[in-house]
Amino acid sequence: MTEMSATKSCDSCPIRHRAVCASCTADEMVTLESIKYYRTYQAGQTIVWAGDRLEFVASVVSGTATIEHLTDDGRKQTLGLLLASDFIGRPGRETAIYDVTAVTEVTLCCFRRKQFEALVRDTPHIAQRMLEMALDELDAARDWMFLLGRKTAREKIASLLLLILRRMEAPGITPVTDSRVIELPLTREAMSDYLGLTLETVSRQFSRLKADGVIRLDGKRRVILPDIARLTREAGEPEA
Repeated sequence: MTEMSATKSCDSCPIRHRAVCASCTADEMVTLESIKYYRTYQAGQTIVWAGDRLEFVASVVSGTATIEHLTDDGRKQTLGLLLASDFIGRPGRETAIYDVTAVTEVTLCCFRRKQFEALVRDTPHIAQRMLEMALDELDAARDWMFLLGRKTAREKIASLLLLILRRMEAPGITPVTDSRVIELPLTREAMSDYLGLTLETVSRQFSRLKADGVIRLDGKRRVILPDIARLTREAGEPEA
């Protein structure tokens, strides 16, 4: 893990209009900028251990991390993905309840927890944005419960590709039928854990989606999506 001082301007931040600071005024941004610092983690490094005291909260600036739970008998379950603009930590909670692990190189914009909690109390725009993000996360969790419980293996893979695509898209863009390219943040093994499928099933479904022309593969992680409307149908979702 590498810690850096706050050398980047918030004005040029790639997540400025999606993160917890999205609704902040100019004066509020000055306050945030004065207390921020950056940390970078390499792929495979643990960002937070369950049970650890949380000394900071953070927004993901770039990269992908997983939220994981380890059972008493050693089994690991991936509970969620953290992508650019997602928030790590919770004001008012001193101890982490899940592991957070970097899947790719991850850069975080961090704030000391106590200082950030004071800002939440005193800054309505930050408090409102945190509420919006919490409700979005609740909706996403409900959608994922449906996916895991009711969708077929093929629909699960298509839904995951759509999730990654939508998180990559700029706010306000509605996917249409033109081609998109995404970089998979997870290995096949990690996807199988996340989706509740076997590794063989994940690989087989990717091969079938490729054979049917729904996706094209360019190497191990690069996926070309030639028709977003068709991918949406494959995921069992209504088209926009």
